[in-house]
Amino acid sequence: MVVGSGIATSLGFAAESTYGTYVAPSKFVQFNSEDMKKVRAYIQGGGLASGLMAKLGARRVFPTEAAAGTVTMEVTNKGLGVLFAHLMGSSTAPVQQTSTAAYLQTHAFGDNAGKSLTVQEAVADTTGTNRVQTFKGGKILSAEFSCTADAVLTSAFEFDFMRYSEVETLAAPSYAAATPFHFGQMNVKLGNYGSEASVSGVKGVTCKIERPHAVDRYYAGAAIPGTKAEPLMNGDAAVTGTIDIDFVNKADFVDRFHGDTSTSVVLEWVGPIIASTFAQTFRIRLPMVFFTGDTPAVDSEDIIGISVPFEAQLDGTNPLATIEYMTTDITL
Repeated sequence: MVVGSGIATSLGFAAESTYGTYVAPSKFVQFNSEDMKKVRAYIQGGGLASGLMAKLGARRVFPTEAAAGTVTMEVTNKGLGVLFAHLMGSSTAPVQQTSTAAYLQTHAFGDNAGKSLTVQEAVADTTGTNRVQTFKGGKILSAEFSCTADAVLTSAFEFDFMRYSEVETLAAPSYAAATPFHFGQMNVKLGNYGSEASVSGVKGVTCKIERPHAVDRYYAGAAIPGTKAEPLMNGDAAVTGTIDIDFVNKADFVDRFHGDTSTSVVLEWVGPIIASTFAQTFRIRLPMVFFTGDTPAVDSEDIIGISVPFEAQLDGTNPLATIEYMTTDITL
């Protein structure tokens, strides 16, 4: 029996071999919310005709279709490698760490051409019937990661899809036992690349990775009329964020902002040991970051806090950003 509410929802995904061609989901995640929906452009034809005092329904046409939306979820200690690979444009495989149960995924920022996902959701109506919604040709346009005190690490993945469908059979969900990373496991490090050191006073962080795409590649004669060709990057990537701090050490953030001095930034969450010295880890490496905020201001009797925005740029040697993910996942 299926419960007739959001309790019965499932969401799964799989990497496609060909853009827009359905692949049955094999990975399933617990998620917090989603707003994926079909996007269908329509044109109401018209023209003057004697006796007509309203639009004719027969002249309503739909030249193009697509879908889009955002999925928010907790970042867990396993099961999310496919999403990170499609966000970053990487083709990495998990690397076993010295014959242990720990496997490291290293997702360096690169071209994501040729990478797309099928995402499928079961939406239960009030009778307890699961209505299957399948989104094909999924390109990840951005992802934002955030964590604050007394909270878990969350993510929001923004998707563009080639098309929406309701004809596929629902893939039976199966969930891996996974635990979310949280504030108690978070560390922020600054310094020279490869020798960054932990800093004090950090209360929360956000980091957004954006890669603009041409999502309007509609061409005449498409194999599936009205659908788009695979979106391709058509602008500079942007990696930005905010670090919320108490004013503990002027040199860490304020002096770097004042002098427009770059630093390497590491945002990491390190959980329990998997084996040997290898721990569950989610890490974002940004080799060159500039702080773009303000100097401290006083507006109350409380401890002085600052919200420090940042943006990453290329250092000419290393990738713009890299995600490292240490799990027990043998494959993505």
